[in-house]
Amino acid sequence: MAMIDLEKMLDKVKVSQWALVDIDWDAPGAELITAEQWPKLRDFMIDLVWIEHVGARGFAAMAKGAPNETLRQLYTFFYAEEQRHANAEMALMKRWGMLEGDTLPEPSNNIRLAVAWMQNYADDMPYHVMGTVIPALEVALDGALCQFLLDTVDDPVCHAVFDKINDDESRHLGVGFTVMEMHGHSPQSIEAVRMMGRLLKPQVLLGLAVHFPLLNKMRDNVVKAGLPEEKLYAAMAKFEKIGGRTRNGRKNPLFRAISSHNKIMADRTQKLYHIPVDLMVKVTDMIPQWALPAKPSWVGDVTWKPTD
Repeated sequence: MAMIDLEKMLDKVKVSQWALVDIDWDAPGAELITAEQWPKLRDFMIDLVWIEHVGARGFAAMAKGAPNETLRQLYTFFYAEEQRHANAEMALMKRWGMLEGDTLPEPSNNIRLAVAWMQNYADDMPYHVMGTVIPALEVALDGALCQFLLDTVDDPVCHAVFDKINDDESRHLGVGFTVMEMHGHSPQSIEAVRMMGRLLKPQVLLGLAVHFPLLNKMRDNVVKAGLPEEKLYAAMAKFEKIGGRTRNGRKNPLFRAISSHNKIMADRTQKLYHIPVDLMVKVTDMIPQWALPAKPSWVGDVTWKPTD
């Protein structure tokens, strides 16, 4: 994946917009979801919808901190696209009889905490930090979670939806890896090294405490749902391969840190990491609903209805 022309990419994004009304939600194929698939697929889809919103909130923060107008516009489009992805995935859940009424099912405690952290602290994160974290999330979505659905679900409407989502994600990744490489050969790369120490602030440590167990739980959930572990490894390796394809990319210290973490997180044999993080998952699961942070205001805008 070569460095891209951001101006041309912005023009391409503008003409590539789509809406839920473009999909025939009543087309045949919903009956192809088997009774065995249904419960695991429902849990998977709930996680996926909420993770789209974690990504959306990241793009909103990046739009505020973007170094130029072109990137600001790109991230603003990407923010809207991630919301559209979540709504399209909810529409699939409605099609498959996984929603009661119009309300999005409750997320796991881990996702609830991650969403709250993004809502409260993402805007304060340095731009080049979010510019490295978000491509890692996008690779997981594009290379593992979305691909899992295409490999295991026969419903043609699901494939039509994810053809559009994957096209969007490919543009997100193109911009993301280009920005990561720009950081590798800019004076910011030196500042990023100095910044690593300053990142050890309470809100950042809280973010790690929230995101590490979230990643572990989602890793295990998607494997339980049927994703072969080797495909998970391949998705994590994709981030390292593309992000480190040039010397400038490899100079980005945050890229190196996230690449190392991704490999450890994907590999269940890394007991020194997984035992304490699994304990964090168990503790998080025990938090009562009343003690969790309030849901952000945008939750009420999440809808399966094809009106956007």
